[in-house]
Amino acid sequence: MEVFVIDGVEIPEKLIRDEMPNHPAPTQAEAHRRAARALAVKALLLRRAGELGLTPEPEADDSGRLETGEEALVRQVFARELTPASPTDDECRRFFDARPDNFFTPELYEASHILLPETARDVAFDLVRQLLAEPGAFAGLARGMSHCPSGEVGGSLGQLQIGDLVAEVEDALLSTPAGAIYPEPIASRFGWHIVRLDRRVARQRLPFEAVHERIRMHLESRAWVAASARYVESLLDTAKSDGVAFRLGEAGDIEAPSLSLGTLVGDPRIAARIEPWLAAVDPELLSRVSTSAASQGRTVPDLVRHEVRDFLDHADDEAFTQLVSAAQGAEDPMRAGVRCILKTRLAPPAKKSFTLIKKA
Repeated sequence: MEVFVIDGVEIPEKLIRDEMPNHPAPTQAEAHRRAARALAVKALLLRRAGELGLTPEPEADDSGRLETGEEALVRQVFARELTPASPTDDECRRFFDARPDNFFTPELYEASHILLPETARDVAFDLVRQLLAEPGAFAGLARGMSHCPSGEVGGSLGQLQIGDLVAEVEDALLSTPAGAIYPEPIASRFGWHIVRLDRRVARQRLPFEAVHERIRMHLESRAWVAASARYVESLLDTAKSDGVAFRLGEAGDIEAPSLSLGTLVGDPRIAARIEPWLAAVDPELLSRVSTSAASQGRTVPDLVRHEVRDFLDHADDEAFTQLVSAAQGAEDPMRAGVRCILKTRLAPPAKKSFTLIKKA
């Protein structure tokens, strides 16, 4: 079974492939990377939920959708482990003052129209000419002729924001002076519109007091996001420091890792068992290890721990994946992994080569 090691989590390729549709990306390789990392992060959070003894308590979101058990556990982990500081009033005020172009009311306008069917083009043009001569007749004509429910109130569309009306009608309205009738009817998919711009209200900056709570919630949300990101990174760093913290089974359940090197680094007694094992299975490698240890003034177990620790600190996911693949099927994957590390890092000196050159 092909596996990848992502941030200290061993993940079967099949799980990553199944997850990839949830992470669209410009390339397959990027989608693969995003899917693998998402699985690793979720697995670490769910393992932490188990360590904390949490049981899922799903909640419904604003749309009424109930969380899955896993989503609930992730949320509960963050709620238990994170306590970001609430923003102060001074921080909220500084945020407000630093953004003079934000926190405005929308630009508003009020308008009226008379809607005629698309077959009534000539009537529409005649009506515009009549209204340009008699603007005060607009409400009465709207009541008697408009095919829009607004005709019952003299054609008034009430207070509108930019984007509320179809573009062709809105563009004409906003090019018209307040109180004026647009000088010709406008065609849209609804029919013919005779329009009047009644009033425009310029946008105004809201006072700090009106947006204080909105700013506080924004800063608090941002603090939670930052704290969550730092927390996840700490989980990833801890997992990577172990080499492979755990593995995901094909069903996505958490299992013991096939290769864990962190215990060897942390326990000298385990490292001490490597020397007699190498003596039995690879005496040539043990000779290189012993020579290197002596040159550094270390014991063999100390050198083994040093080399493994350095690998854990500097290896990337690809190096971990290659190591796990190389150790797969071994009777003792940890020892096999250590052997691979030592053989790579303590390579024998290159043999000198000679070229015989025949003189001319």
